[in-house]
Amino acid sequence: MTEHVVVIGSGFGGLASALRARKMGFNVTVVERLEQLGGRAQTFERDGFVFDAGPTVITAPFLFEELFQLFDRKIEDYVEILPVSPWYRYEFQDGSHLNYGGSVDDTLKEIERINPADVDGYKRLLAHSEEIFDVGFSQLAHVPFNKFWFMLKQVPDLIRLGCYRTVWQFTKHYLKDERLRRAFSIQPLLVGGNPFSTTSIYSLIHYLERRWGVHFPRGGTGALVKALGKLMTEQGIDIRLGQSVTQIQIEDGTVAGVEFADGTVMPAERIICNGDPAFTYKNLIAAVHRKKWTDKRIDGLKYSMGLYVLYFGTDCKYDDVEHHTIIFGDTYRELLQRIFDGGAIGNDLSLYLHRPTATDPALAPNGKDAFYVLAPVPNLQREDWADVKAQVKERVLDILESKVLPNLRDHLEVCFDFDPTDFAQQYQSQWGAGFSIAPIFTQSAFFRFHNRAEDVENLYFVGAGTHPGAGVPGVLSSAKVIEHLLYEDCPETDEALAWPTN
Repeated sequence: MTEHVVVIGSGFGGLASALRARKMGFNVTVVERLEQLGGRAQTFERDGFVFDAGPTVITAPFLFEELFQLFDRKIEDYVEILPVSPWYRYEFQDGSHLNYGGSVDDTLKEIERINPADVDGYKRLLAHSEEIFDVGFSQLAHVPFNKFWFMLKQVPDLIRLGCYRTVWQFTKHYLKDERLRRAFSIQPLLVGGNPFSTTSIYSLIHYLERRWGVHFPRGGTGALVKALGKLMTEQGIDIRLGQSVTQIQIEDGTVAGVEFADGTVMPAERIICNGDPAFTYKNLIAAVHRKKWTDKRIDGLKYSMGLYVLYFGTDCKYDDVEHHTIIFGDTYRELLQRIFDGGAIGNDLSLYLHRPTATDPALAPNGKDAFYVLAPVPNLQREDWADVKAQVKERVLDILESKVLPNLRDHLEVCFDFDPTDFAQQYQSQWGAGFSIAPIFTQSAFFRFHNRAEDVENLYFVGAGTHPGAGVPGVLSSAKVIEHLLYEDCPETDEALAWPTN
């Protein structure tokens, strides 16, 4: 094939789409506005410490393995994927904790230690999550939802599985202990949703973790990005770094190319956008070409929460801290209501602490630790970060010192942060949202931004803002949707890749 496909953005969705399009025979160029591949999966290096900027949890490694298998390569020849154990440690507000991960029996023993009355309930929760997974992930995550009738066909299964309930309602139905309800309802936060308003189809994440476990690449997530970049170069994909697209050119309703900040134009027959669809429609596509996705409609959408991320390295090691730790605040529903519906941030925060040196000590100098801590916070629609950034940083450090990292301030060697303002500027995310639009029912599947643009021919969207949604498995699955659509639109392509049944 001689058609030229331009991929805007090199997050995992963009990288996967580029490889799949290349396998189909397209000439592919990847354009990234940052100076390195990865998008939100970029890497920061400071004084010998290596920090992954964003994704840190690999829960469906087969989705990466597939990309290498397309070209008869083995992922282990490019990067080593390590198991993490436990998957998460939950630190509760009363001082108790739960180590989650390993076998089902391991989890049941931990639940029995917390509340024996919930052991049977967890077994039933897990069985129900598997049922939802079999439909929501295995059958639907990799197929387009661009036709309303296709969505209607799924309604009976979704009703049968109780997906009209929220994730909180789903969890509450099976578990009695408030601490366990919190621990097993936080999955929507991994994709930008509020457990109290997100449909329980996202409870499939629980079984997804159980099915393949939780992993981490040696060298960090950035090592996985580098491995994909090497594969792309080997396959003749053109990579352009530090190139900011300022406009998608459209002629007669069809994409014609991309214009860069310096005014130069790169022609393209097809464009795959790995950027935030809301930002892309509003800023890269002239209003005259947008009958459906008008500014008014985009402004009326509900967006995911923002993220405050503090990256830091210490001059000592905290050997008793696990790779992933969830630290719950005093409140749960009230905190989420402030984050998603408005209100002051306050001092009561819940945190996700990432210590990659627990699995790969080489990510920090000898005898030292690298961390990042993430706090869900309001996005820029609801908070002026110029006024609260310093306050939030100090509160995060207070919580870490009191809960898991004693005397942290005395041991800080490197420290810098990202807030929703940085997400808006660095990643061109509408309102600085951490995960594009929120995964509520009216913004999921057919109601989400379509993977094939509705207003412009030969324009496709991949990544967190499209079907099936955010999270690493979601954005990699959205690349499989793109492959499906490209084959529909270009039946002359040589390959219809067989989709695995994992």
